[in-house]
Amino acid sequence: MKQNKYLEDISEIKNMMSRSSRFMSLSGLSGILAGIYALIGAFLAKSNMDYYIYSSDSSEILTRTEFSQVYGFSALAIKLLIIAFSVILAATVTGIILTYNKAKKSGEKMWDVSSRRLLINFGVPLLIGGLFCFVLIQQEIAGLVAPTTLIFYGLACVNASKYTLGKVRYLGYTNIIIGLIATQFIGYGLYFWALGFGVFHIFYGALMYFKDEK
Repeated sequence: MKQNKYLEDISEIKNMMSRSSRFMSLSGLSGILAGIYALIGAFLAKSNMDYYIYSSDSSEILTRTEFSQVYGFSALAIKLLIIAFSVILAATVTGIILTYNKAKKSGEKMWDVSSRRLLINFGVPLLIGGLFCFVLIQQEIAGLVAPTTLIFYGLACVNASKYTLGKVRYLGYTNIIIGLIATQFIGYGLYFWALGFGVFHIFYGALMYFKDEK
């Protein structure tokens, strides 16, 4: 009996130490919604791309290579950027609101040492990846932008996972693998982007929500 109580005490101490060093209030529901936003964004992006490729103003259907060099590219680029920033903004606002509500219910502070560490370790790889994507666009290597965003987002998740829920690490590994595969299928990056940011965000968000929050 004493030995069992001793083991239970050790387990409780380890759990308390883990909670004090990790931000545990990430909302699985916010992951699900972020995935839905990403799928909607991918659909809108694909619709706009198809509109410019198969525009009725041209006398013939443009190939994707011609499309990147001929008309409408600037207008399309602006629309795609608006869609991308809208998805990021919607996911960020939703994540903050739902995470705040979860933290409030569990009595955890929204902004403390663990959440700051989480934000820094997640933000640095993401910022570097974003800057690298701008370089790719500047050098007219836009075909690698989608794989690059997946890879750096995956690295950000893996880097930040030691300060939050462990499932975030596996989401990171998944996106890294999808991003690396996408480098071999240039021109289909949007589909891989939808798979990584959309489908697997919903999958891991659902795992977090139904296992840890229900």
